Amino acid sequence: MTDTTYAVSGMSCGHCKATLTKVIGELDGVSGVEVDLDAGQVTVTSAGEPDDALIAETVDEAGYELTGRV
Repeated sequence: MTDTTYAVSGMSCGHCKATLTKVIGELDGVSGVEVDLDAGQVTVTSAGEPDDALIAETVDEAGYELTGRV
């Protein structure tokens, strides 16, 4: 398994955490999502190297902004 951490802006509450956990968790190959609101980071656990563009698009569609890997 591979853990990849991304910086995500616009997250501020439990609803943000639940939304991102759900939408990222539904992507193929993703087995886990950990959202750290205080740090503004999302860690994605996947079977292989994650598709950064797809994750960024998914985060954007949810109303947040992925600003890069940490």
